[in-house]
Amino acid sequence: MIRSITQKKPETEIERLLKGLNRIFIIGCGTCVTLTRTGGDPEVRAMKKELSTKGKMVTGQTVVPVACDNLTREFLSDFGEQINQADALLIMTCAFGVQSIARQLNKMVIPALDTLFIGKESAVGLFDEICTQCGTCIIGETGGICPVTNCHKGLVNGPCGGTNHGKCEIDVNKDCVWTLIYNRLKELDRIDSMRKYQKPRNHLGEPKPGKFKLPTT
Repeated sequence: MIRSITQKKPETEIERLLKGLNRIFIIGCGTCVTLTRTGGDPEVRAMKKELSTKGKMVTGQTVVPVACDNLTREFLSDFGEQINQADALLIMTCAFGVQSIARQLNKMVIPALDTLFIGKESAVGLFDEICTQCGTCIIGETGGICPVTNCHKGLVNGPCGGTNHGKCEIDVNKDCVWTLIYNRLKELDRIDSMRKYQKPRNHLGEPKPGKFKLPTT
């Protein structure tokens, strides 16, 4: 399954963000951060213990089903009194979840996690980035394998000169993505797809914040 991959912020950063905020309500999420063990029930309980030992009063805690869902406000209504008593909400979700909750509740929100990338679990406890959401998808020509994400240099027209026996020169334990693309296209009898020149990427990207509007019919 595709997930937002997160990691806990350094303890010193959380302490700095919570400076002057003594009554805390903790919120975790039942989806991505539960899978990555950064914001599920065990981590929320551990955070409560950690804050309590530092003199913070935890007014309550919960793990919402889906933090980035607009129904989160309804779920949190059961904790209204505990939330009202808090100086801030310490949110153990991805950045999308933090922002969703911030829009729905009139409370100071503090993120406890850093959001790293969109990824999937490739082995038990190991998560690999699969998409940088660059907006210029070329995987139709590369057999469904993304070189932008999987090449350390983001090359879109074949491997660099440093590839060695199918391995990446930057990470010798990593397969060169262009070797994987070649093998995939060869298996599909679509090697000619590699001969299509891809224009240089626009590293400036689209103006921020991004917007997308459905075309009118």
